[in-house]
Amino acid sequence: MTRKIRLGIVGMGQGGSTVYKTLRSVEYIEISMVCDRLEWTPGMELARLDGVPTCKSLEEFLQVPNLDVILEATGVPEVQQQIEQNKEKTSAVIEAQGANLMMHIIEEKEKLADIKRLKGELDAILNSVQEAIEVAGIDGCIKYVNPSFSRVTSIPEGQRIGQNIFEVSPNSALARSLRTHEAVFAHRSVVGGSSADVISNASPIVVEGKMEGAVVVFQPLTDIYRLMEQLKASNKVIDDLQTRINQISTSHYSFDDLIGSHPEFERALDLARKAAKSDSTILITGESGTGKELFAHAIHGSSLRWDKPFIKVNCAAIPETLLESEFFGHEKGAFTGALKTKLGKMELANGGTIFLDEIGDMNPYLQAKLLRVIQEMEFERVGGAQTIKVDVRVISATNRNLMEMTRRGDFREDLYYRLNVLELRLPSLRKHKEDIPAYLHSLIVKFNRKFGKHVVGLTAQAEELLMQYDWPGNIRELQNVVERAMVTVEEDIITHKHILNLVDSQASMQEKQVIEVIMPIEEMEKKMIQFALKRYGNSMEGKKQAANALKISLATLYNKLKTMP
Repeated sequence: MTRKIRLGIVGMGQGGSTVYKTLRSVEYIEISMVCDRLEWTPGMELARLDGVPTCKSLEEFLQVPNLDVILEATGVPEVQQQIEQNKEKTSAVIEAQGANLMMHIIEEKEKLADIKRLKGELDAILNSVQEAIEVAGIDGCIKYVNPSFSRVTSIPEGQRIGQNIFEVSPNSALARSLRTHEAVFAHRSVVGGSSADVISNASPIVVEGKMEGAVVVFQPLTDIYRLMEQLKASNKVIDDLQTRINQISTSHYSFDDLIGSHPEFERALDLARKAAKSDSTILITGESGTGKELFAHAIHGSSLRWDKPFIKVNCAAIPETLLESEFFGHEKGAFTGALKTKLGKMELANGGTIFLDEIGDMNPYLQAKLLRVIQEMEFERVGGAQTIKVDVRVISATNRNLMEMTRRGDFREDLYYRLNVLELRLPSLRKHKEDIPAYLHSLIVKFNRKFGKHVVGLTAQAEELLMQYDWPGNIRELQNVVERAMVTVEEDIITHKHILNLVDSQASMQEKQVIEVIMPIEEMEKKMIQFALKRYGNSMEGKKQAANALKISLATLYNKLKTMP
């Protein structure tokens, strides 16, 4: 076994540290001691981390036995003299000049190793690329070709390197770049024994401001055409996915967004919560604007399908000629204008929920096809022969009397019973006007955010106007009225003046008369008490709320009631 050379270093400044870093990893060198009068130089700290003994005193250093080599890196004559006088006879001394020479040799060796490593990495990269690469010197002598060059041109590397580009390919992009000292782009030519039609890009190689040669990169047109076809196919897939994503949505409302305390409303809400846990079809009935779509959203959002698509189809808004295509999709060329295959709403809703709004307006032909989907969970696209299987939960809604329509033959009876496994009947707003204050609060918060306003509420007169109105458009109409009032209001409270022209009804006209006609104070007081009791009710709790709204005590209210006929 080869004995290790025992080495000691004096001076752990920049030079000594550099030599230390290099020699510490050499297999047959053992660094026995390092010395520097400054204890916390980087070299001393590094040696301590490596577990190499350190010292600050030259006397202590020279007591280390059996040192084969002492590297003196300080360059101080006194230090050199003391080492020569006190070292062991068998110890060789390399002084600062020699250490510097060794350091330069090591640095050059490291640079050479780095160059070799970079060359190896570059070769690996150039050999792996699919484009053909060729390099020539300033005199035109070809110095390098990569494997792809031989693949494209059918010319072996050994037959190409050493040739002169001006002789073998005088009209090539590489030759042009060498002659003009400029880059050449999109140069089309025929190359090699393969006579391949290629597109080339060439560029000069400039080192420290001097042109040393040029490089060309080229690719067969067949490869480019193939890539273009692949890109076209990828773009089609992306377009189809984008179309599908644009049509898919998720539920926007939860049961927390559904406000109402009327018994009929609460029954519908309770049934909807229970229905959400099943996959049964649901029919939501009620007048326009009663919140049927919100219920559908909430049911989907609380179901096991909450993370799957929620697709809405308004059966009354789609032209009858396009209904089948919208529902079931179509194949390319199925009819004039069908330029590509389109996925239908049923297919988009696969795994999730489809909400069929205004189901009563669906034509009889489509009713038959929908019945099959609900029964078999399968269909064919328009113009297609392939049967598509789906797993879709169906929620439908209508403001029409489907039972009456089935008696008249306007709606399929078998489809009606398929849709009406569970029925949610939503009450009209006029049946639960006691919920209007809660709706108003929610809507004001919503429109404050939308319009950047700070409205805090309505005056009692404005609220009373809304309470007296019959709301034929239900909650949707209420939302419209509040939004229009919020647009026009400039203060922080909505008054009856912002409401009067928005609720055109007999109730509002009566309210105008109550407010605008001059009458005795006692008569006005009686009317206000009557309105308050009509709104809040004659129960004990209702009278407390009425008194609070009128800004009087409950006792005062009872006293005034005693004087009223």
